Amino acid sequence: MANTKRNEILAPVTKSFYKVREFSTIKELLRQTEELYGERNAFELKLKESSRFITYKEYCSEINALGTALLSMGCKGKHLAISANNRYEWCLSYMAIINGVGVAVPIDKELLFPDINGILETSDSKLIFCDKNLLKVLERDKMNPDITIVCFDYEEDEDGILSFSKLVEKGRELVAAGEKSYINADIDPDKMCSLLFTSGTTGAAKGVMLCHRNFCFEVKSAMSVLKIYPEDTGISMLPLHHTYESTIILFFAPYCGAKVTFCEGFKYVLRNMKEFSPSIFVAVPLILETVHRRLMQRIKAKPHGEFLFKFGTKVCKVASKVGIDLRKVFFKEIQDAFGGNMRLIICGAAPIRPEILRDFEAFGIQILFGYGLTECAPLAVMNNDKLHLAESVGLALPGTQAKIIDPDPQTGCGELCVKGQMVMLGYYNNPEATAEVIDDEGFLHTGDLAKIDDKGRVYISGRIKNVIVTENGKNIYPEELEYHLSLNPLVNEVMVFAETNTKGETVVKCSIFPDEEALQEHFGDKEYTDDDLQELFAGVVKDVNHKLPQYKHIRGFQLRKAEFLKSASKKILRFKDENFTDGTN
Repeated sequence: MANTKRNEILAPVTKSFYKVREFSTIKELLRQTEELYGERNAFELKLKESSRFITYKEYCSEINALGTALLSMGCKGKHLAISANNRYEWCLSYMAIINGVGVAVPIDKELLFPDINGILETSDSKLIFCDKNLLKVLERDKMNPDITIVCFDYEEDEDGILSFSKLVEKGRELVAAGEKSYINADIDPDKMCSLLFTSGTTGAAKGVMLCHRNFCFEVKSAMSVLKIYPEDTGISMLPLHHTYESTIILFFAPYCGAKVTFCEGFKYVLRNMKEFSPSIFVAVPLILETVHRRLMQRIKAKPHGEFLFKFGTKVCKVASKVGIDLRKVFFKEIQDAFGGNMRLIICGAAPIRPEILRDFEAFGIQILFGYGLTECAPLAVMNNDKLHLAESVGLALPGTQAKIIDPDPQTGCGELCVKGQMVMLGYYNNPEATAEVIDDEGFLHTGDLAKIDDKGRVYISGRIKNVIVTENGKNIYPEELEYHLSLNPLVNEVMVFAETNTKGETVVKCSIFPDEEALQEHFGDKEYTDDDLQELFAGVVKDVNHKLPQYKHIRGFQLRKAEFLKSASKKILRFKDENFTDGTN
């Protein structure tokens, strides 16, 4: 992307306030971790009747064993895929691959076989690690027969599929016999070690090439403004193939000597939290909004519950000003629902309602909201231990440059561009697409609209490609309207977009998935009809329109019977619904 002279707003540089260790590769980070925290637990795994604990010393030993076994199979320099539920073996495979074998290719376990096979072929993967669930999806007769399959759940090699545990055992034997080629392998920090497929900035699937330099920068930069302690326990729930989850779980945790546990699924999250008592949780807004809704319903169901919540919030705020923390007194029941130790939730991937952040803070749980892209490995901007903003995604990470190009003269909104050691090497085998998003100065053009205030705080408005432009040149950001609609408890999920009417005019419309529990509360024992729902939600849309200028008004809506399709990071996949109800002026 060639540079042209354009108007820019450059954010001030963010300063670090915690000292960090120096390392240039993840392999070096692991060696430091083994020396500093070798006897501490790296993982706690839930078994049927007990738990298994794995120390960092044991973790590093198993990484070396698996890496050694893979080299013995001729995998040096090869691309090796991983697709499975979050589990210890997923982490072990990824770390073994990138620290001396070749390139890890994480694949979304929810994909159908044609998509999985397409990624295997596009990435030229020679091996895939998987679990028994993915084995049911793989159509082996249609796969490249030269791709080796290793199953996490097989105790023995079977039907041409290798046993993961046997592979690790083979590696242990080789290391014990003196094989050190993996352990002594040199790592080039600027060479691709991870290839992640994403929708990217232009919508088409692309392979994002990341290297040790990217990951090491992310760890050191984030840890210079965010403190995670060896005593912390993190619970992993978001899919590990997503770089947001994997960077924090695989790299942040070992840097700090913290422990990792695994959630069995979203419907089990509160149960697992009680079992593991985590202190840190990585989330996306959809998860927090769902949990928040359930907690607030529980509060309101109690006698005078809403009044007591507001009263407790005010008392806690006043007490905190004189150094007294009363949150465990007023909100102990809610804290216990998270296991009793939850202190920090790191949230990103989509906008979140500010009141959710404020309510969690009232509960005694801090939410740090941030922003990033897979192309940034993934963090570029975030709040930190000294900055807890509800409306802003925070400041550019130390060592990262952020700027707004072509800002609107009135709103200050323009495209957010970032530059730093976290920016990807490029798109795999696609120099044209790389040149479209990385300019000659090394700035990544994110495709997101944002503004930066005079203190460097970044406010995201939405995606450039989602902006609705009216005939008179007015810009409408769907995310803004979706935010206003989502404030109504009757709205579970919503998507706003534009249609062209018979007059050729741009008309804003929305699709709403109602909240069933809120509907039951609203109607009580009355049996409601479709006409009742249409009238109810016409009022919801009308109330939102009253808060907006005329050109932003929503002119039609549809009620959905099912939730929206979502990406791995729980973002709604945008598309146009049909059969709208009009007349919501």
